[in-house]
Amino acid sequence: MKYMLLLYADPAKEPTPGTPEFDAYIQEFFTVGERTKGIATFLAGDGLQPVETATSLRLRNGKRETMDGPFAETREHLGGFYLIDAPDLDAALAYAAEIPVARLGTVEVRPVMEY
Repeated sequence: MKYMLLLYADPAKEPTPGTPEFDAYIQEFFTVGERTKGIATFLAGDGLQPVETATSLRLRNGKRETMDGPFAETREHLGGFYLIDAPDLDAALAYAAEIPVARLGTVEVRPVMEY
């Protein structure tokens, strides 16, 4: 089954870019695959540009409305995603626990609908 792992974190709690702590934090993302061999299969994933670059869109009464930034005001921002193929939810949760964001933010694990 496919699962989308959505990575949320408060930017104020993340290490500062350009510091050794930041470099170590980022390196952990590159080794998730090694630490999760046999748990699930990585299909896709990437980080996102900062929330300030987002544009939200909705249609209301046939008119397109856009606004700068995300729709919801929260401390934690969606910063990236992983798409994995895992045998079950327990395996998907084990994979999610290896993503560094889980220590300082939230990893939302959602099954992907298959049509």
